[in-house]
Amino acid sequence: MNDTDTRNDPAARASLAINHSSFNWNIIDSTLREGEQFARGNFSRDDKLEIAKALDAFGVEFIEVTTPIASPESRATAEMLCGAGLRAKIITHTRCHMDDARVAVETGVAGLDLLFGTSSYLREFSHGKSIPQIIEAAREVIEFVKSHGVQTRFSAEDTFRSEEADLLEIYRAVDAIGVNRVGLADTVGVATPRQVFTLTSEVRRAVSCDIEFHGHNDTGCAVANAYEFLEAGGTHVDTTILGIGERNGITPLGGFLARMFTVDPEGLMQKYRLELLPELDNMIARMTGLPIPWNNYLTGEFAYNHKAGMHLKAIYLNPGAYEAIPPEVFGVGRTLQIGSKITGRHAIAHRAKELGLHFGDDALKAITGKIKALADHGDLDDAHINEILKGWVRA
Repeated sequence: MNDTDTRNDPAARASLAINHSSFNWNIIDSTLREGEQFARGNFSRDDKLEIAKALDAFGVEFIEVTTPIASPESRATAEMLCGAGLRAKIITHTRCHMDDARVAVETGVAGLDLLFGTSSYLREFSHGKSIPQIIEAAREVIEFVKSHGVQTRFSAEDTFRSEEADLLEIYRAVDAIGVNRVGLADTVGVATPRQVFTLTSEVRRAVSCDIEFHGHNDTGCAVANAYEFLEAGGTHVDTTILGIGERNGITPLGGFLARMFTVDPEGLMQKYRLELLPELDNMIARMTGLPIPWNNYLTGEFAYNHKAGMHLKAIYLNPGAYEAIPPEVFGVGRTLQIGSKITGRHAIAHRAKELGLHFGDDALKAITGKIKALADHGDLDDAHINEILKGWVRA
């Protein structure tokens, strides 16, 4: 991959970057496509309708479903959701093949995401086609889909292990044919944020259509890669709820939203019903039979847990001191864990005040010391803290 200095050139970066405050980008949620490739992604038809309605209520712009040629149930799902009266556009994902395209168009989807392997790995070991052959095959399918008034995206599968010259040749060709988007797919999760920015900026110069990013999380870079993609002029990001998908999954919806909230919180709050995120995460946890990870973005059990004395003091005075994202915006709360050996006098004083108790400095220091000593053998719960404070008054 040609790694230019564009990313570190402020003028060049500014000329490429979109204006985040305008939120000129869209989410393509793929929980019902990529998510079905997750080891536990075995959704019933009722599950799929529940997921689609929840995503629609949240405000995602596109919902991607499994290719209708995968099974009779997959086709029935696409047809059901197309007729469900949702505001989100229902799109599907197929091989760049006429047989697949015909079936997909028949379901009534609003868009068709076409994929073709372009890396040397896939060209040698999958379909064996040359770049000119890929372009000609794409032309036939794209023109057919367009003739039915259906949006099209052409994605180079395994983008980041493909030759840049080959990619740009293909993208220019399909852009000229008239696709709505070209797609960059980090199929095996090897791209770095720097590579994503660099390639996206090159593609942005080469095409006039929109650009989509599908990033796997095998190396933990999916959220950072999605952000850098938008910085370089991308327009559509693929996500799934809780990041579920093949292997380690793709860009998680919650993680992506957390990142973007720090860019323009007001814009994000106007764009999506952020308070519904816990419902989405809990829904998928229930359907997959797995708990939400303890350190999950925004909705994890300890995402807003404060324990250290310095942190607790600051949180009582101004939560923003240790919270870049207010928990209430995303429908969650915070936990102040004051019964530990690393607690502080300010936290204990605040709990006493909540109980209507007031202590002088000497007493407060003694109480805090006692709590710390007891907590050396294990954290104390709120009831135990309350008992100590009330008992001190009685003594």
